[in-house]
Amino acid sequence: MSKVFFDIGLSLDGFIAGENRSPQNPMGGVAPAIHQWMFNQKAFWEHLKTTGGEEDTEDGDRIRQVFARTGAYIMGKRMFEEGEVSWPEDLFMAPVYVLTHEKREPWVQKGSTTFYFINDGMESAFEKARASAGKKDIRVQGGANLIWQYFNGGYIDEFTIHVAPVLLGSGIRFFDGIDRTTFSLKTIGASHTPLVSHLTYSVGR
Repeated sequence: MSKVFFDIGLSLDGFIAGENRSPQNPMGGVAPAIHQWMFNQKAFWEHLKTTGGEEDTEDGDRIRQVFARTGAYIMGKRMFEEGEVSWPEDLFMAPVYVLTHEKREPWVQKGSTTFYFINDGMESAFEKARASAGKKDIRVQGGANLIWQYFNGGYIDEFTIHVAPVLLGSGIRFFDGIDRTTFSLKTIGASHTPLVSHLTYSVGR
C-alpha cells in the first residue's frame, strides 16, 4: 500500500528555511548550509541531468531511493514560484500538484513531469496525487506551511528529516507548525555522516 511522506532538510536548531524568501532568494539563501550533504553527492547532480558532486556513498543511494519511490508530488505555490525560475526540465519525473489560487493550464514538460495547478483545496490535490501515484508513494514536497496542513490533517504516514550540523538562529522553524497532540512517532531509521543525520519516523494517530 502506498504511503504519504515528506523528506526535508533542517538546521540543528530546527529551521527549514531562512528569512526573506523569494524566487531570487530560494529558501532564504540557506540551501547550501542545510543541503551540503546532498550537493556533495553525484546522485543529486545525476538527477539534474548534469555532472557534479565528489561522492557516491550511502547518502547518494538515499537520494536515488526517494526519487524512485515517489509516484506523485504535492507542492505549495510559494515553493513552486521559488523553483520555477531555476529548476531544470523534468526534475520531478512524476506529476506535481501545486496548491494555488491562481488559475493556470497544466505545465507539461518534456519527459514525465507535468505541473497541475489545483484551486479547490488540499483534499482535491491529494486525491489527484493518489490516482496518479498508483502503487508508488506520494511526497508532500513543501514548503513548511503545506506540510503542516497535511500533517495536522492526518495524511502523513512517514517522514525523514536530514539534520545538518549548522545553527541558523532565525527563519521558519519547522516543528512550530505541527500539532503535537494528535500523533505519536516511532523511529524506523537513523544514520549519520559528518554532514548530516538522517532520521526517519512512522506516524501513529
